[in-house]
Amino acid sequence: MSGTVDRLRGRLEGPNTVGNGRRFWVGFAVVVALLFGYPLGLGSFAAAQAAFYLLYAILGLSLAIVWGYTGILSFGQVVFFGVAGYSFALVSMNFTSPLTTMLALPVAVVLATLSSLVLGYFMFYGEVRDVYVTILTLVVTLVLNTFMRQTAGAGWTVGSVPLGGFNGIPAIPGLTFGIEGASISLTGSSFYWFTLVALLAIYLGLRALVNGRFGYAMVAVREDEDRTEMLGYDVRRVKLLVFALGGALAGFSGVLYATWGNYISPGVFGITAASLPVIWVTVGGRRTLLGAVVATVAIERFRQALSVTGSQYAIVVVGALLLAIVLFLPQGIVPWVRDAARTARERAGEPSENPENPEVAE
Repeated sequence: MSGTVDRLRGRLEGPNTVGNGRRFWVGFAVVVALLFGYPLGLGSFAAAQAAFYLLYAILGLSLAIVWGYTGILSFGQVVFFGVAGYSFALVSMNFTSPLTTMLALPVAVVLATLSSLVLGYFMFYGEVRDVYVTILTLVVTLVLNTFMRQTAGAGWTVGSVPLGGFNGIPAIPGLTFGIEGASISLTGSSFYWFTLVALLAIYLGLRALVNGRFGYAMVAVREDEDRTEMLGYDVRRVKLLVFALGGALAGFSGVLYATWGNYISPGVFGITAASLPVIWVTVGGRRTLLGAVVATVAIERFRQALSVTGSQYAIVVVGALLLAIVLFLPQGIVPWVRDAARTARERAGEPSENPENPEVAE
């Protein structure tokens, strides 16, 4: 049993992740247990609201691997988020049955992935690099936002579903699994648990990815594209695959968003929506996976709490936080906490969790 645990930890731990060692995994297990028990203590309604932050955390992770690990600053994650959300709405509302609603999930994610592959192919194989990638992804986002706002009226109907223009598409069915007569629709606590399990699976899967051989190639591309290419790696292929993976994760998050609120609108392509993932990843620590999750949940919880009170300055406060992090903690909050904890342990004379490689903690 101990050997199996050690092998599993070996896959999930490495220099490209924060949180390595027995102390981290014990704390991680406690937090996961508390998260699973959240609906039991606070009820189904509170769980449904919390699911909103968890699905956004998946969107944050989609940018973390694209930008933080591969060095591609993209404002286009909401493009794939919105493409998948709209695709799910159109498929599930045109073919109203539990089976087609269930199949609409993979269809929407595949369409989002294909969108990211097409955009990524023309960018990376067209030798678009550095800031020009950032500008191009932002332009695509704004073009989609402008286009979708103009799709009001009967002329903009896909099947029997009007796109709705600025008003978007309401009454999107909830996430359903099964067939007619034997299906389950995820709402409230069940939707929360599904989203939580998906987030955990994605987080752990990405930990294994970034600590594997492909993960080292990603980091190498981030650090020095030219040298990585000289070593025999196909840099364009690496970037395209990571960009497509980011698109798939963003698309999955978009489907969860559309089914969570049973609604989607062109606002998902707006400049504020496009900026938020960049803020989450920067504040949490763009070279971490854990930072993206923690910062997304914390910032979105704060934004929603401030918005409920009627304040119009939520995004201003978040912008000020971003500025402070860039100026004083450019590595992000989670790496700073990690470093501070490590320093405190060293001063207390505690042995390292990884005596052979004390730097294995990102």
